[in-house]
Amino acid sequence: MSVPDYMQCAEDHQTLLVVVQPIGIVPEESFFRIYKRISAVSQVNVRDSQRVLYIRYRHHYPPENNEWGDFQTHRKVVGLITITDCSSAKEWPQTFEKFHLQKEMYGSTLYDSRLFVFGLQGEIAEQPRTDVAFYPSYDECETVEKRIEDFIESLFIVLESKRLDRATDKSGDKIPLLCVPFEKKDFVGLDTDSRHYKKRCQGRMRKHVGDLCLQAGMLQDSLVHYHMAVELLRSVNDFLWLGAALEGLCSASVIYHYPGGTGGKVGSRRAQGGSLSTEAGNRHRPGALTSNGINADTSAEIGRAKNCLSPEDIIDKYKEAISYYGKYKNAGVIELEACVKAVRVLAIQKRSMEASEFLQNAVYINLRQLSEEEKIQRYSILSELYERIGFHRKSAFFKRIAAMQCAAPSIPEPGWRACYKLLLETLPGYSLSLDPKDFSKGTHRGWAAVQMRLLHELVYASRRMGNPALCVRHLSFLLQTMLDFLSDQEKKDVTQSLESYTAKCPGTMEFITLPDGLKLPPVPFTKLPIVRSVKLLNLPTSLRPHKMKSLLGQNVSTKSPFIYSPIIAHSRGEERSKKIDFQWVQGDVCEVQLMVYNPMPFELRVENMGLLTTGVEFESLPAALSLPAESGLYPVTLVGVPQTTGQITVNGYHTSVFGVFSDCLLDNLPGVKTNGCTVEVIPALPRLQISTSLPRSAHTLQPSSGDEISTNVSVQLYNGETQQLVIKLENIGTEPLEKLEVTAKTVNTKEKLYGDFLTWKLEDTLSQFPLKPGKIATFIVNIKVKLDFSCQENLLQDLSDDGISVSGLPLSSPFRQVVKPRVETKPINPQESSKVGDFSHVKTLEAIMNFKYSGGPGHVEGYYRNLSLGLHVEVEPSVFFTRVSTLPATSTRQCHLLLDVFNSTEHELTISARNNEDLILHAGECQCMAIQVDKFNFENFPESPADGTQFANTKQLEEERQQAKGLEINSKLDIWEASVEGVLNQLVLEHLQLAPLQWAGRGRSYGISNAWFATTSIWYLLLESSGDTKYWVCRSLLYFLSNISSV
Repeated sequence: MSVPDYMQCAEDHQTLLVVVQPIGIVPEESFFRIYKRISAVSQVNVRDSQRVLYIRYRHHYPPENNEWGDFQTHRKVVGLITITDCSSAKEWPQTFEKFHLQKEMYGSTLYDSRLFVFGLQGEIAEQPRTDVAFYPSYDECETVEKRIEDFIESLFIVLESKRLDRATDKSGDKIPLLCVPFEKKDFVGLDTDSRHYKKRCQGRMRKHVGDLCLQAGMLQDSLVHYHMAVELLRSVNDFLWLGAALEGLCSASVIYHYPGGTGGKVGSRRAQGGSLSTEAGNRHRPGALTSNGINADTSAEIGRAKNCLSPEDIIDKYKEAISYYGKYKNAGVIELEACVKAVRVLAIQKRSMEASEFLQNAVYINLRQLSEEEKIQRYSILSELYERIGFHRKSAFFKRIAAMQCAAPSIPEPGWRACYKLLLETLPGYSLSLDPKDFSKGTHRGWAAVQMRLLHELVYASRRMGNPALCVRHLSFLLQTMLDFLSDQEKKDVTQSLESYTAKCPGTMEFITLPDGLKLPPVPFTKLPIVRSVKLLNLPTSLRPHKMKSLLGQNVSTKSPFIYSPIIAHSRGEERSKKIDFQWVQGDVCEVQLMVYNPMPFELRVENMGLLTTGVEFESLPAALSLPAESGLYPVTLVGVPQTTGQITVNGYHTSVFGVFSDCLLDNLPGVKTNGCTVEVIPALPRLQISTSLPRSAHTLQPSSGDEISTNVSVQLYNGETQQLVIKLENIGTEPLEKLEVTAKTVNTKEKLYGDFLTWKLEDTLSQFPLKPGKIATFIVNIKVKLDFSCQENLLQDLSDDGISVSGLPLSSPFRQVVKPRVETKPINPQESSKVGDFSHVKTLEAIMNFKYSGGPGHVEGYYRNLSLGLHVEVEPSVFFTRVSTLPATSTRQCHLLLDVFNSTEHELTISARNNEDLILHAGECQCMAIQVDKFNFENFPESPADGTQFANTKQLEEERQQAKGLEINSKLDIWEASVEGVLNQLVLEHLQLAPLQWAGRGRSYGISNAWFATTSIWYLLLESSGDTKYWVCRSLLYFLSNISSV
């Protein structure tokens, strides 16, 4: 026997072998359809008996294996079923002749045979025959299963007769010597009358009867015969048949201990229903043997426990039997099959290490020169057995060898499809999966070098199959999952191969379905480049939407009546972690920043890189980038435009690298930091762009609120100068601009402003609204700088240092000298120190104009935008009032205000005063000018400590009163629209204040009584008054006394 049956298992020893073969030309599909129905009848309960017959079907069986039927009866073909097509009566004789020729092939061992004829109708088909069944077609054959059951019953009748015939000792008859084919020549010339020869014959016959009893469903009887055969054969050292008896004993014991079978999904031929009850009945069934010194009830004589081997003894007997088989070169197939059966038993017993020893022995069994197909089958079965005992890597090793045999050079037409299929089956054994998601979890599993070799073989097999899509998929998988283990040269080689394949068939994100139904998932290049962080960016400050306060809170909804719920709190916490606290605007370009780096040793070109989003219709604007070799973290900004409103979620990005299109999801990127992935898209808003008539400023304003200024402009003005700022408002968006509000605030300045710094008329601009897209409106702002014109303290000090009197009421000289700067404040640069007015410094005023605008659908939803314009004004000094004093006028209600005016500019100035002539001042010149003014009451300052309780002390109260007086003077004098608050002293303020009592004399006709009455009244007022009032009463009294002294 030269062809091993790798599907053999221990329970096959109780089966009857039936061969099903076609005769003539039979469609393969039709044949296997009938074969499947026939093989479904694998066990039959014997009529009027508790025994069960088990049938093993084969559609191909080598005739030389049939010659070993006496050695082990389950190898003998006892039944033949042939299937043929016969469409006419003329073909019938030839068909029937072929049937007889087919029977002659297995004629020496056949118990019975059947012929199934399909397609023949008429007189011949109507003749009743036992061995032939006629059917009109393959679809009209309902009685096939019934015919098979009848056929099996006929086989049982023959089997039972042979068993009884062999088991019965006929006196005077010699027991024939059963031989295997290679033994026949060795027994020529032996003494057949010797005791040794007779024991040999008797032992072999006992073993043969044990096989027949096992096939006939008599388990206990077979155990008895096997035990007796073992004793007889051991005594004569008949090792080959002793091994067969031991194997039979093991098979019977396995059938008893493991009624479910040991073949697993492949080799099991036992039905789960009905087997156990039948076996239980057979174990206590009275024996049928009545001769050779064996009692009729064998169970009572020997006992079941003694006859049946224990699970441990089964393996020991298998080892002994295999050692006996190993003594015979021609018994290699028997030895190999015994190893396979033992491994299946050990797999059930979960004794993997012992099973591996049997398999290792099976690997080194030397058989004849096997064909390539037989080698493939052998390695495949070894792989399956190693898989069953848990040796996954060893299983993958043999399956890979089987795959290589499919494409061996000696095969004229290599089976690359079979090779590819077997290679796929080896992947789990090497901890390899074709799903890239399995490689993103934790550390790498398995031997990377072996895995890369296997992936290269898959690529080669795919190419030989003529499937470039598979080549691209496997190369992509190799590059994605094994990138960390590839050398620099290997990375270059793999990428070059990948580019050559993608030139013919680009890589996609579609599943690839193989012919056997297996689907290969797509392989996104999440490592080319590697992404470390993803950040959704807010819109620029000028484009960020804001919610109107009047509409805030309208969309707030409470989904639960409870104040706190842990479930809701947990879900809201997850939402907050994913949702971002800013909004995007429909129709505006939105940005997402990725931090990436290139792990390749060469420049990496990434094309068609864009965003993957859900929830809102989104137009992704793809980008292309080139990353240098092994670059560090590199920022990449991906942009897109949301076309609708709602919640948008950024799920990932897509790329095209080496011709492979990839959709990389953030959930599949390990170690990626993100600030959230969901943002709200609000309705569209207009976009406003401003341009001004002033140049841009190098000074960037930083408001306290943290907002950014979109545009900064600057201008230089003299103190008191007014300039017009023209602002052009252009709608560069797609929505009409319907609403505009303008506000301004002064920032970062300590200077006191007098009057309005910025003024405008918004009505003129709003008359041009709504401003359609692309249109421009004009907005005019008046800039008026009006600071304090008083001379500062350092200037007064400079004047004193130069010997000029700056205090006292009388003005002795017109003071036309040029004031020089102090030595301490002179700059280092001598050229700058020579300039006139170096003692004064340029003051800075900064203001921010906010343009709050809205329109379109966003305005309906209550959103607006802010655009800020920064204004930087440098105020240069124009004139200074260095000293202010007063002189009495002819009327007590008036006085003369004396002002020293200093021109600090480099230009000639003309000073105009009300009801006075113009005063011309040259650069650096100081002159005095007198102005007659009306005295007035101070109204806007605290009068008593009770009114100033908010001040810390009396000094602070006095400073506040002084400041209020200065404001009153500035507001009522309106001299050149300039402030002189800084040079006012207490004496000047007293002279400008109107006396609370006024006297008017009428000639000199005062009487003594009137004078006395007036004097008494004045003294009474003096005693009752206090503070400033008392001062003015005293002055009035003195004035009155001086007037009446002449009376």
